[in-house]
Amino acid sequence: MVVVEAALAGPAIAIGAVGLAAVLAWLDAQNKSKKPELIYSPTPFNTAVMSRCPTLHSVYQCTPFLTNGHVETIVVAKARKPPGVDYRREMLITKDGGAVAIDWEHHDDAGKDLPADAPVLILFPGLTGGSGDSYVQHAVLQARHAGIRAAVFNSRGTADSPVLTPQFYSASFTGDTREVVDHVHKRFPNSTLFAAGWSLGANILVNYLGEQGEDTPIEAAVSMCNPFDLTISNKQINEGFNKIYNWNLAAGLKRIFAKHHLVWRGHSGPAQPQLVPTCTTIREFDEAITVHSFNWEDVDAYYAGSSSAKRIPAVRLPLLCIQALDDPIAPAEAIPCDAIQDNPYCTLAVTPCGGHLGWASGPGAPFQQPCLERPPSI
Repeated sequence: MVVVEAALAGPAIAIGAVGLAAVLAWLDAQNKSKKPELIYSPTPFNTAVMSRCPTLHSVYQCTPFLTNGHVETIVVAKARKPPGVDYRREMLITKDGGAVAIDWEHHDDAGKDLPADAPVLILFPGLTGGSGDSYVQHAVLQARHAGIRAAVFNSRGTADSPVLTPQFYSASFTGDTREVVDHVHKRFPNSTLFAAGWSLGANILVNYLGEQGEDTPIEAAVSMCNPFDLTISNKQINEGFNKIYNWNLAAGLKRIFAKHHLVWRGHSGPAQPQLVPTCTTIREFDEAITVHSFNWEDVDAYYAGSSSAKRIPAVRLPLLCIQALDDPIAPAEAIPCDAIQDNPYCTLAVTPCGGHLGWASGPGAPFQQPCLERPPSI
């Protein structure tokens, strides 16, 4: 009898432990679930727009077991599968002889095409991201459901796009962005043009918007998980567990570079392509390639000069910035809250959880796109 009781005790304890862990995870999620912190100037336009965005005024319901920035970032990146979007690729040869790839959602059935004057949304993926990434593909589908045509702007070398000259992309280089925006606008002159970016793509987008001011066909934009201050963000990604992301992103840059390294062979510029195989951090890659391609004095000057936080005051169109309080790559201390508050065109929403590109809340999350709502028409 004693033997039987002992045999039953083990599974019972295990079940109890699992149950206790589930309860604690649920309580933790409930405790952290809060409405996003909103920072914006209460102009009549902003007030009208915010009144039609109920999600921003609702409680962000954190998911049990996914309330840690690292867990959200990693688990969602693995669990959120690409829905499978068919694209048609358009190559745009830039003025400097380079090339970027614009991927448009494609349907063999012409009856599924959107009207010629449907709004167009240009998407800016993250550092090594592109049209094949799950978060990008879900956004493409969400746009279509809202009657919006999506175009994914793949930076040089990303998403298997070609590199024709010894130059990649950078956090502050907006030349390609300007050409892509102008090209899309010329293709669809009767369409309202929007833009949205994630991570480094968001930083590039905000830099472009600040440089252009009112001189852009884009009418509204969204910035998500923007590192904003690259000096602060680079310091953050070099600390503790965050080094995992640094190594992973650096490895992604090296993989992209390896496909095109012959373009740098024999080039007489100051770039040091021979150092790329030994790079283990983003900073080391930037020291070997990026700063030389864009004539920065050094990496510190590059990070300081490329931070989109300094461009926020010059933005002259509606810009929604969405950040997560526990983002391990785009830290909260890098967010230019005062500049956003002072610019009547900008709105900031900070969710209590979300990690980096890991918002695991809303219908379908964490396996599908986080909860989105149709853009309000005002």
